[in-house]
Amino acid sequence: MDIRCGIDIIELERISRALQSSNSFKKKVYTEKEQACCENKGKGMLQSYAARFCAKEAVAKALGTGISEGISFLDIEIVNDDKGKPVVNLSGQALLRYGNMGARAIDISLTHCRDYALAQAVILIGE
Repeated sequence: MDIRCGIDIIELERISRALQSSNSFKKKVYTEKEQACCENKGKGMLQSYAARFCAKEAVAKALGTGISEGISFLDIEIVNDDKGKPVVNLSGQALLRYGNMGARAIDISLTHCRDYALAQAVILIGE
C-alpha cells in the first residue's frame, strides 16, 4: 500500500478579499452545494470557504497534479456527511486521475483559527 498526502494553508484575509472582489471567484472554485453549506455557517462562513479552498488544494496535491493538468477546483467537492464530517466528492479529471492511481480511499481533515485555515488530504493506493 502507498500513501499520498497533500496539505494546504491560507490566510482567511486572502479568501475574504477574493469573495468580496467578485462573484466569479465563488463560481470558479465552489460548487452550488459547497456555497450553500458555507453560506449556512453564519459567523463561520469565511472559515468554511477558506477550509474548503485548502481542502481542494490539498486533494489536488495528493493526486500529484495540483490544480492543473485539466483538474479544476470544481472537480473536487468538499461536503459534509450527516454527522458533519467533511468528505470528498471527485468528478471529471480529478476522478479519472484518482482511478488511474489505483486509489482506494481518500480522507481529509480541516481546521481553522482566527487568521488561517488548513486542510490535509490522504489518499490510500493499492492493497
